[in-house]
Amino acid sequence: MSTESISDRREHIRSVSVTALSALLGVGAALASATWVGVSEAAAQDTQALAFVFGAIVVQYILINASGIYGEDEFGTKHYLFVAFMTFSLWFVTWGILLTSEVSG
Repeated sequence: MSTESISDRREHIRSVSVTALSALLGVGAALASATWVGVSEAAAQDTQALAFVFGAIVVQYILINASGIYGEDEFGTKHYLFVAFMTFSLWFVTWGILLTSEVSG
């Protein structure tokens, strides 16, 4: 019983840390996109902003592998897709909010 609770707790901490890292890097990429590209109407069509989200995804893969959160065989395709989706989603929402706040303000 005690080994199950330790294993479950480790799984929970791992899930929370990967999700939090994805969220923080997604928001950070959006702020970097807004700073570099701007928040004007023309900036909304600039594809350079995507470079920041792709960079955040790559950096996150490196950080997860270097930190040892997952074992060698535990980080599979499903995890890569989850990290990419969460980072892109948070970037998209945050950058969209920054773009629309400039238009309405």
